[in-house]
Amino acid sequence: MNIWQSTWQLVQNWLIRRLSPLQKLDTATTEPIHPAPAPLLLEAPLGPCVSVIIPALNEQKRIADVVRYALSDSATAEVIVVDDSSIDNTVRLARDAGARVITSSLLGKGASMADGAWVAKSEILVYLDGDLKGLRSGIISDLARPLLAGHAELVKARFGRGGGRVTELTAKPMLKVFFPELAHFNQPLGGIIAARKSLLQQLTFEDGYGVDIGLLIDAWRANAKLAEVDIGHLEHDSQPLMDLTSMANEISRVIYSRARESGRLHVEQITAMYESQRQATASWDYAITRQKNRTKLLLLDMDGTVTTSRFATLLAQATGQIDELNKHLDGGNPDALTRSANIAQIFRFVHRQKFEAVAKAMPIRTGVIECVKAFKRAGFMVGVVSDSYFVAAEVLRKRIFADFALAHTVQFQGDVCTGELSINSAFLPDPNTPETAAARIGISKHHVLVQFRSEDIQPRFDTIWAIGDNDNDVEMLSLADRAWMIEPKSPRLKTLAGVTEIAHFDELTAALALAVQEQTAQADRAQSVDHGS
Repeated sequence: MNIWQSTWQLVQNWLIRRLSPLQKLDTATTEPIHPAPAPLLLEAPLGPCVSVIIPALNEQKRIADVVRYALSDSATAEVIVVDDSSIDNTVRLARDAGARVITSSLLGKGASMADGAWVAKSEILVYLDGDLKGLRSGIISDLARPLLAGHAELVKARFGRGGGRVTELTAKPMLKVFFPELAHFNQPLGGIIAARKSLLQQLTFEDGYGVDIGLLIDAWRANAKLAEVDIGHLEHDSQPLMDLTSMANEISRVIYSRARESGRLHVEQITAMYESQRQATASWDYAITRQKNRTKLLLLDMDGTVTTSRFATLLAQATGQIDELNKHLDGGNPDALTRSANIAQIFRFVHRQKFEAVAKAMPIRTGVIECVKAFKRAGFMVGVVSDSYFVAAEVLRKRIFADFALAHTVQFQGDVCTGELSINSAFLPDPNTPETAAARIGISKHHVLVQFRSEDIQPRFDTIWAIGDNDNDVEMLSLADRAWMIEPKSPRLKTLAGVTEIAHFDELTAALALAVQEQTAQADRAQSVDHGS
């Protein structure tokens, strides 16, 4: 860096600190940093002030693109690729793209990150993964700004709507129990971070998959100011299934060790953590990890649609509570939320095994399994969406081989129901939605479908079909691209335009076959036109 660059960097850093272009966060905040309106001067590109570090192992597919991307950001002073003994062309491609390449002192991402930090020339460090694609411009500058402004000492990147399977099923539930102060971070395992070198040199770099979560927890324990910056959507390669198992084990070990050092590791917390992990599979964030690049979706109601009966009724019969249930079902309380909460109280002290046994014995409509398989073969993602309890919906989801289940959760402590009901947030309106008629809809499957239509999902769903049978399905069916009702229990359903009534799931399977045939015919006609021209 020459004298002019150094002088400009000092002046610019002073301006940023002086004029505060970003919303300041303290360590207790749950809100991500977003650039706030500011004078034009602050929108000017940053001068070179960041060392970008990219740990890499056999990343020849994308490493050159990632290096070039980093160098294109005005804030980048240098790019360091830390090679973890690659046996492909990673090193040559990285050098050719303009990176400085060093060899890691020890096998593992954590060692590579530490080695990069020690040789970096800048105080501000930004870490990127070597397999990224689809990055928008300016991310490095955006991550650096909170550090330069003094608002944070470590910044995590927030991207997409949720994390992967290990994030949703291991990291987040464990943080919620052992380190609730960090539970709001969207991507606690994400490898895209920015931090001050002086902070990182005080922390412990785990050797393996646990390095990112370890740094986050250790920075919090060191009273460092933490922040999260939204960088939009990005893409990177998924880990193989066996790697996910190793990752989950390593993440658990790191969080357990930090909890023990912090005096937070108790038997009661471990039990709570397992329950939290089970509940995590009920979330929309987990459901979307099952997308696997599919752009078509089928949503199935459970009670009365997939099954021929209601789960709550069967459970009440099995536990001798049917008279108590009928008091609530026969109009005891017009408020659906209160009624649902009161019904959950009926099943207080019922063991989880009883919930699951009833769900396993529920009669499934003829043709459901064949229908689900047909839709999955046609490229659809298939999910069960229910106003009942997730403990039952998940059993039914597995019985019919669907991809996910979304439902409300009853709480269990020591596998015994506490009677407490938690409404699935996917059924609630987005708090950021303008006040419209749709936003005023209360707890509803309508909001589930709206989330699946979100522009944040990549690739976006272009086709959503749904089927239901009762009043609580009306809003969802009204919003679907194509909708069906089976043995409708509500007169309202029969008044909905464009909703087709069927008596058997075979009819839905046949409708899919016709749609596939028409799509194939359209493609053939388009191809014929192309050849003719």
